[in-house]
Amino acid sequence: MTSIAVQPNAAPSGTRQVAGNWRSPLLIVGCGCLISLMSFGPRSSLGFFLTPMSFANHWGRDVFAFALALQNLLWGVGQPLAGIVADRFGAARVMCVGGLMFAAGLALMAHATGAPALDLSAGLLIGLGLSGTSFMMILATFAKLVPPQWRSLSFGLGTAAASFGQFLYSPLSVGLIDSFGWQRTLMMFAVSMLAVLPLSLALATPKPADASDAKQQSLRQALSEAFGHRSYVLLVIGFFTCGFQLAFITVHLPAYLVDRGLSAQVGGWTLATIGLFNIAGSVLYGFLSDRMPKRHLLSFNYFMRAIAIFAFISFPVTPFTCIAFGVVMGLIWLSVVPPTNGIITVMFGTRWLGTLAGFAFFSHQVGGFLGAWLGGLVYDRFGSYTPVWWLSILLGIMSGLINMPIKEQPVGRAAPVPA
Repeated sequence: MTSIAVQPNAAPSGTRQVAGNWRSPLLIVGCGCLISLMSFGPRSSLGFFLTPMSFANHWGRDVFAFALALQNLLWGVGQPLAGIVADRFGAARVMCVGGLMFAAGLALMAHATGAPALDLSAGLLIGLGLSGTSFMMILATFAKLVPPQWRSLSFGLGTAAASFGQFLYSPLSVGLIDSFGWQRTLMMFAVSMLAVLPLSLALATPKPADASDAKQQSLRQALSEAFGHRSYVLLVIGFFTCGFQLAFITVHLPAYLVDRGLSAQVGGWTLATIGLFNIAGSVLYGFLSDRMPKRHLLSFNYFMRAIAIFAFISFPVTPFTCIAFGVVMGLIWLSVVPPTNGIITVMFGTRWLGTLAGFAFFSHQVGGFLGAWLGGLVYDRFGSYTPVWWLSILLGIMSGLINMPIKEQPVGRAAPVPA
């Protein structure tokens, strides 16, 4: 006979053993960071293909913008589904399928001559491919494989690797497009994505049947618990703004700067600067997540974004102001991800982290869809990006306020104990 006691949620006791003897935490984090870099790098540089592809195919900017908006949306839809599969059957096979879909999407994008083909390649295939290879999948895998004392730092490193991919691929894309053309550049990126397959072997996670907490909670119970938790709902709502701002800036900043009389290279180096400085920002946020309230880090981040965007559109646009904007935005670019995943882990543990982080990321990508799509739609109708810049500022202020009342504590969960 058993009695029921309420105890805080805890991470699985076998976390430190599941990786296997040949996979040290350093190897796991290293391979995961490489996958994060190779997936986020090409994705973050797609804005540089807007102008040449639109010119070659006689498209308006709304055609390319919609395809990338669709990509953001499908990435968001696919992320919780990929998380569910990874939580049930292991992460390695999800990463392999995601890498193949990403590579196929890039290859087909190189030969897209109409809007449906662009939506299929840049939208559907790359969007779903990102669900299995992006830093969100990597961080959820880190939580299951690395020791608890590595966890917050590994979150920061995995996010920083994605930022380094942005730093590396932004000027690389500009240089390759100038030297080889946009089609060959996309094919090069497609081939590089195949490296995800061997790297994913180091991130294989155990099936639930092999984990010590497999029978504690079902998927339905986990989702009911999370969406009935006020702090999780606030976290999900606030994450919308991050996606909106990142997608709008990534897709439309290069074209915005060209419209203001600057060269495409300035846009490339601005996005590269964002990626470079977010390496430091992500690692710093991962470090601070163990030492101060994570909700304060999130609120500070969103308020600072609003201030940075306001300053950027208020001063004359020059190469200096662009790089300065890149530095400030870089420090807070993807830095919300480590504390966001950290809060989910604190509240609910690691058993369904891929799933719950995936649903939070769906909100992020709905914002990304609107940021990318509205940017093109507003520009084509009004000839200016100004309304979307101001909307980004408003959303930053709102998300800063939304994250302040979040409570960072484990949920009370009924567990059977001896009578």
